[in-house]
Amino acid sequence: MTKFVLIQAVGFLGTIVFFLSYQCRDNKKLFQMQFASYLFYTTHLLLLGAITGGVSYVLNTVRSFCLGSRVAFLRSQWMCGLICCLQLLTLYATWANWWSTLPVVANIAATIGGYTHNPRKIRMVGLTVNSPLWIIYDVAVGSWAGIFDELATSISVLISIWRYGWKNLDRVEN
Repeated sequence: MTKFVLIQAVGFLGTIVFFLSYQCRDNKKLFQMQFASYLFYTTHLLLLGAITGGVSYVLNTVRSFCLGSRVAFLRSQWMCGLICCLQLLTLYATWANWWSTLPVVANIAATIGGYTHNPRKIRMVGLTVNSPLWIIYDVAVGSWAGIFDELATSISVLISIWRYGWKNLDRVEN
């Protein structure tokens, strides 16, 4: 019981940091906060034995590092394609059952959304694709922190839309 609680606590730390990430107005800070959150989630999922989700979060960490970088290549469409291919390779290498596809599809959608560099598209993908697929996966692997995270993330996205206005989020940041 204590091990389970500790594993969930690691995930909940990731939840807190991720929730705060959407309160950052500029994308660079958002991705830096998400980078830290993904480190907690990678650890959490691997400790649960959810290998596909854990490895996918490693790639999310890389994605957030790239998107938060000032290096043009790391923010380019080429890098987007590379990360999406690595997600597919992760699925192939860690296949356990049908729900192994969920985090990979969610992360490919979030990667493509992130590489638009458009805050409104990033939030829309999070609400409509990423969070719903991750919730199903989290239920399947027993990640209470993950379920809570996706619900909290959706609420945080809605708060950011309310704070900044939907139209104000429709711009591309360089």
